[in-house]
Amino acid sequence: MGTSTEAAEVVAMGRLGVDLYPLQDGVGLEDVSTFGKYLGGSAANVSVAAARHGHAVALISRVGADPFGRYLLRELERLRVSAEDVRTDPTLNTPVTFCEIFPPDDFPLYFYREPKAPDLNIEPLDLPLEKIVNAGILWSTVTGLSQEPSRAAHFAAYRTRDRRGHTVLDLDYRPMFWADRDAAREQIQAALPFMTVAVGNREECEVAVGETDPVRAADALLERGVELAIVKQGPRGVLAKTRDETVEVDPFPVEVVNGLGAGDAFGGALCHGLLVGWDLEHVVRFANVAGAIVATRRECSTAMPTSDEVDSLLVRGL
Repeated sequence: MGTSTEAAEVVAMGRLGVDLYPLQDGVGLEDVSTFGKYLGGSAANVSVAAARHGHAVALISRVGADPFGRYLLRELERLRVSAEDVRTDPTLNTPVTFCEIFPPDDFPLYFYREPKAPDLNIEPLDLPLEKIVNAGILWSTVTGLSQEPSRAAHFAAYRTRDRRGHTVLDLDYRPMFWADRDAAREQIQAALPFMTVAVGNREECEVAVGETDPVRAADALLERGVELAIVKQGPRGVLAKTRDETVEVDPFPVEVVNGLGAGDAFGGALCHGLLVGWDLEHVVRFANVAGAIVATRRECSTAMPTSDEVDSLLVRGL
């Protein structure tokens, strides 16, 4: 097992790749002529978002032994995320993801992760156990449970963590990574007892616990052991529920450019709010505005806002 003891407030595990996003809107990829290159992948984006709020963040993942892999390692460090626990896989290529941008609500994604993405080759032996135990937050996503050896590594991290707060599962369900919904539900149900926080939209909650109604979905997550359930409702805002408190926050209106990074910005801001110990309503409002800010920008990772940017809009929105 890894033995590094460098302090990290947030440790994230999972998907890391290169986003190639078109610089033209409203056209299919077949007609796009220029692209921007950015660090991407849900776990990596959340890492960057948390770092933008001033936290020490470490990412556990893998890249390929290729130019894109070297770019990602360099970019993580530039964006103040420790890449110490990002291994280089000797055989698999660094994945790339393309999107199409049809504002305000259509952003198709095309993943190139075959035959397998390096981040799904994370092994239990890769794990920096001291970091995982001592971090204020362990953040992981459902994608990491979709294949071995990544699945075994995630469950090893969960067992080592032993439900220390805050242990977060992002219900980030991507159907192209799974044989079917039942396969995903089986792994999610096995993971939830290790979690103190679960975050997902209504579709992801349906996969996880068979419920799309936000209140019933949150209650079902709480029944499976989490202490905080957060259900994103799109144009209806966000519901957050504990056993003692329910908070609903309206959406923050913005002109959407690209909605793909909003959930990861929400995640990084959620980490910030949990770490500083705000009350639940303030945590969710702050995270909601962080997500809205990124929806007004083209890219994901490098679009993540600072706390000052979020606070400025929060004050204006009051």
